Amino acid sequence: MAGRRSGMTRHALAGGIAWVVAASACRAAPPPVDARMLTDWMRAQYALVRAERLSPPVASRVFAYGAVALYEGVAAGSPRLRSLAGQLNGLSALPRPEPRERYDWAIVAASAETTLLKVLFKEGLPATQVAIAQLGDSQIAARRASRRVHDRSTAYGATLGRAIAEWATGDRFFETRGLAWKPPRGRRYWVNTAEPQQYISSSLSAQSEAVSLRNPADTLTAGAAAERSLIVSRPKSARIKTLAALNPTGATEPYWGRLRPFVLTSMDECAPPRPPPYSEAPGSEFYRQAKAVYDTGSTLTPEQREIALYWADNPGESGTPPGHWLLIASQLVGELQLDAERTAEMLVLTSVAMADAFISCWHEKFSWSLIRPVTYIRRVIDPRWHTLISTPPFPEYTAGHAVQSGAAAGVLTTLFGDRPFVDSTHVAKAGSDVNHLFFEVLPRLPSGVLVHLHDVFWPFEYPVEWLREGRNWTENYLLRAFLS
Repeated sequence: MAGRRSGMTRHALAGGIAWVVAASACRAAPPPVDARMLTDWMRAQYALVRAERLSPPVASRVFAYGAVALYEGVAAGSPRLRSLAGQLNGLSALPRPEPRERYDWAIVAASAETTLLKVLFKEGLPATQVAIAQLGDSQIAARRASRRVHDRSTAYGATLGRAIAEWATGDRFFETRGLAWKPPRGRRYWVNTAEPQQYISSSLSAQSEAVSLRNPADTLTAGAAAERSLIVSRPKSARIKTLAALNPTGATEPYWGRLRPFVLTSMDECAPPRPPPYSEAPGSEFYRQAKAVYDTGSTLTPEQREIALYWADNPGESGTPPGHWLLIASQLVGELQLDAERTAEMLVLTSVAMADAFISCWHEKFSWSLIRPVTYIRRVIDPRWHTLISTPPFPEYTAGHAVQSGAAAGVLTTLFGDRPFVDSTHVAKAGSDVNHLFFEVLPRLPSGVLVHLHDVFWPFEYPVEWLREGRNWTENYLLRAFLS
């Protein structure tokens, strides 16, 4: 009996161990959130903003709310990160996860982001909604979580995304849609100087889009569109309000300064100095500043031209200035080996800073409604003068690109210090790192040097999924020509 009992005990013990191992495996924590999951969303939003031809202020709003959703999805499962509820204007509370329940925080973040972006891009092109769903579904499907954890995490993320979308409805964005704006009149005030060549954009993939001079906003009117226009110009319905394409002949978001900031408590908190008094007298400060612009623009060096074209970031041709900076921030993730927590923190701080910068900047722009240099120079100095880049459809002061770039650079410098970086866009265009590497660096390397190029596919074509996402990379094709 003793021997039999011992055998039974061993079988029972073995069975117990097996049950404990199996049970612990079922309860094992899902793998940590991969920081690349977060940067994939930044790149996707860059492509969507570009495809929708959003103006920079509207794009900054989308990026900021999207970054908040990703951050909250990660922060909910992080002992280090603190929820932004109670820290951002109007965000008093957010849904919390159930205590003592297991979640996959990558699924939570992906579900929150997917839910939110479907709301923000509700009026977007059909391909936009598909791209959002595809990225979210693929990220969630890639996770190794039990069905219960999967469903619980997806549901909580969706609840989080809906709560953030509800918070976004209170920022006065919808109240500013469709408001008529009457420009002030006088010699010192801004007038739109849009020209026909501004209506034709050259995309990063070297495709051109025809925009009719009679329809510069490229809107789709029922009964007045041919099949070719649907393909060539990607027109939008004139009824679209939340994602209207930039109209070069109008005024871009004249009431953007009314939106609720994310952090700023008033527009006086970061108020800039007053512009110099308007004057056409040659000895005045106003004339001196305009003359400096004229002299520089008339004698641009090749390097200055490349820098200007590189930072143009025109709507429809790029993901706008805030999108450009978020790609730079995303690149730092790999260079600095940031984990998901640091990545989420960096992205939300940078996005929110740029969004508030646009609100503050646009408040100043349409308060002063200051004349653009091109108008002043043609009136006072040289009537035949032309700018290198088309003048955008909003007043001069303060400078939008400079204000939001200063905000982004300030955040990144505070987080990581003053450091050099290579802005790797994977796109061959004027002033890009790709052009510099292929045309200046690679030909000078001695024989035997090994060069690593990532994201290269055989036979030199990008995945269809990437093309659908709108990445529009061209580096692969340049490499093929270089090796031929």
